[in-house]
Amino acid sequence: MSSLADRIRGIVGSAGGHVAPPLQANLPQPHADVAAVLGGEWRDCDGCNCFVVDRRWDRSARHGRDDVGVMAERLEQASADATLFAAGAPARPPFVFFDLETTGLSGGAGTHAFLVGCGWFDADAAFVTRQFVLTRYTDERALLETVARELVRAGALVSFNGKSFDAPMLETRYLFHRLAWIGGRIPHIDALHPARRFWGKNVECSLIALEKQVLGMRRAGDVAGFEIPARYFQFVRSGDAHPLVAVLEHNRLDLLTLAALTARLLHLAQGGPDVARDGREVYALGTVYARAGLDARARECYARAVDMSPAPPGAFDPLRIDSLRALALAWRRARQYDQAAVHWRQLLDIRGCPAPIRREAAEALAIHHEHRVRDLAAAKAFALRSLEPEMPPSWTQAVKHRLARIERKLDGRKSRVTIPTSVQTLDLGLLTRD
Repeated sequence: MSSLADRIRGIVGSAGGHVAPPLQANLPQPHADVAAVLGGEWRDCDGCNCFVVDRRWDRSARHGRDDVGVMAERLEQASADATLFAAGAPARPPFVFFDLETTGLSGGAGTHAFLVGCGWFDADAAFVTRQFVLTRYTDERALLETVARELVRAGALVSFNGKSFDAPMLETRYLFHRLAWIGGRIPHIDALHPARRFWGKNVECSLIALEKQVLGMRRAGDVAGFEIPARYFQFVRSGDAHPLVAVLEHNRLDLLTLAALTARLLHLAQGGPDVARDGREVYALGTVYARAGLDARARECYARAVDMSPAPPGAFDPLRIDSLRALALAWRRARQYDQAAVHWRQLLDIRGCPAPIRREAAEALAIHHEHRVRDLAAAKAFALRSLEPEMPPSWTQAVKHRLARIERKLDGRKSRVTIPTSVQTLDLGLLTRD
């Protein structure tokens, strides 16, 4: 049995050390110079120690295309629009950005957040980060209590994929220690979802990719994300904090990039199409306004996005197609059916328009001409255009039902126009006698 255990340990050890030591293991204490290596300090929390590292970027510091002070100014000026990205929750300053580094990505009770990074802009428009480091598993409760005191002052939490990973991860650890998870009571902006909407079609939506493409920032000597758990386990086993230096710097840059992206998103929401860099940003801004019920602003964005399409009218362009469809739907919601019909027709005129959108446009025009314009011939023509091969049976049946109804209406109209000869004679006789 002991030989089998030794073999398993050998296999696990050869996998790169990505398995966390058990909580009950007799681990070495961190070296006394951990504070000197990481540049932090020990802080007391009800008799327990928590290791904290503070850093500050002055307002003149550059991060990509913008200074830190510019980010702070934009965030402050556009703070009223933060609710647009918080699922309707009353998000307000101060904004606290947070990001975790964990012992794995699987979640659950066996995964620990060994680094909780928080960041905010201070009164001098500098960006400040405060990182809470778990140097020993026995200090986890103290770390969580200290983090809760930091988060309680937030008017809104801002994360990147935090609603799906970071917040549930922290909540699990708080529940494990029978502590209240304060994050559930604070409005939460997850920047990943609007980032996908604004930049996801052209950029891989990782924080590093967005940093490079949207902010114009390139990191030098950054630690790869997959190496981070192994570096922490190396520190836990040896007590040597040097492997964590790059991890903390990686986390700090993530926080600053998250703040820069959030400032950009809020600046777009406040400034509208005039501050957008391209038509895709304008279109995405329209979807944000539409979800918030700001229909007039949404229609303005969609129309501007159509005008900003690089392709001529009638030529295939995904931006033009998306914008025209959104514009048609927006006018239909406003009950401006004639305006909607104009854009549905423009979609049909685009060469290579995707079949589902082409069918949707033809159906909308068939309904419009049958029930509103009362042009049954046009309604029949559009209904026929929506009848295409390889469609779902339910769609085919609905179109055939519509065509049959239109045919009955056309036949009824013809019967009303064609008057029998006997009736004509009778009517003339009655008129003569009168």
